[in-house]
Amino acid sequence: MKDEKENIERKNFPREVINDVLRAGNWMHERETEHLKQYALSLEQYNVLVLLRKLDGEVINMSTIQAGMISEMSNATRLVEKLRVKGYLTREQSQENRRKVEIKITQKGMLLLTDIDKTQKKHEKKVVKNLTSRELQTLSRLLNKMQIEK
Repeated sequence: MKDEKENIERKNFPREVINDVLRAGNWMHERETEHLKQYALSLEQYNVLVLLRKLDGEVINMSTIQAGMISEMSNATRLVEKLRVKGYLTREQSQENRRKVEIKITQKGMLLLTDIDKTQKKHEKKVVKNLTSRELQTLSRLLNKMQIEK
């Protein structure tokens, strides 16, 4: 009887893990969304700005932004336009190739990220407060391993 119960539990275990990961992902998304609300930014908009900041003033095109997005479902064109309207980035047609659009973070966008940085570390520590440094490393490694398609 015990062996039969263990077999049933093992058969359902992948589903339980998948559900746990989905719940954790939703929980994390909600925490991040709530934190960024005070800056009138969505998580996706924030990620675009962070990506642009890493380039240290260099221009980037839409396909590079799309490739750097956390969610493949994000509409990069819509996100860029909303950030442009807010004055956080510029979006201009390339002089060399008129079909390409060049995107660059503005000083206003950099200042916003500097402001967010002041609260971001505290927020991140609060979100992962129940995990040790070693557990965080293991979690990151396992989540990355899970995403490798073969």
